[in-house]
Amino acid sequence: MKTFNYHSTKDVKEATKLASSSSAFLAGGMTTLPSMKLGLASYKDIIDIKRIKKLSGIKASGKSVTIGSTTKHAEVANSKEVKKAIPSLAALAEGIGDPQVRNRGTIGGSIANNDPSADYPSACIALNATIHTNNRKISADKFFTGMFETSLKKGELIEAIEFQIPEKSCYQKYPNPASRYAIVGVYVAKHKSDVNVAVTGAKACVYNEKSIASALSKNFSSSSLDSVKISSSGMNSDIHASADYRANMVKVFAKKAVDAC
Repeated sequence: MKTFNYHSTKDVKEATKLASSSSAFLAGGMTTLPSMKLGLASYKDIIDIKRIKKLSGIKASGKSVTIGSTTKHAEVANSKEVKKAIPSLAALAEGIGDPQVRNRGTIGGSIANNDPSADYPSACIALNATIHTNNRKISADKFFTGMFETSLKKGELIEAIEFQIPEKSCYQKYPNPASRYAIVGVYVAKHKSDVNVAVTGAKACVYNEKSIASALSKNFSSSSLDSVKISSSGMNSDIHASADYRANMVKVFAKKAVDAC
């Protein structure tokens, strides 16, 4: 690991002032630290934000649940507010990694990293989330732009993620047995005006499977998906699953999610 300057910050203003093109924000460190140790990434400055009180916590209203960016996965999984308002989101958090990861990793770090197999990006898409940064608000459908890429600008810091409360929702995934990352994960959410079917693990970036969403908008039942065909074009193919297999699993796990709603 190369040497770096460590900064422990007390507020968002201080943290963003220190940010540069050669710095990284540190909260849980579940991706940043291993990447640095393996020599996959190096930074001149590491800016520790986990002590900024403004960035943690969970607030629920009648229409949404807002979660601070440094809130840990375990806190989301065990939150009474989340379990009551969006139980599928609490269940998703409970299925992330292992106890060590859930008690260190943060929701903001997960979506900022945008791993193609991460769970939280699918929740953001399915639940019409709005990502609040220190400069603006970004809708989830414009936030995730590609593999490990987001619309965040240099030095921009995620402060909170606001999720819409759906009428019904469920997240189902086929996890990698070692990492618990999704080989394929499908988050189905029925809102008053639409249905979202967010898929993670299948392609280079999380996406909304509109063919399934359209069918469910007309008839919210797993049987309505019998005639839907999912193309394997653009699907990931690796030692865990072929593109064709992933395409099939998208439909299979969408049906499981609908049945479990």
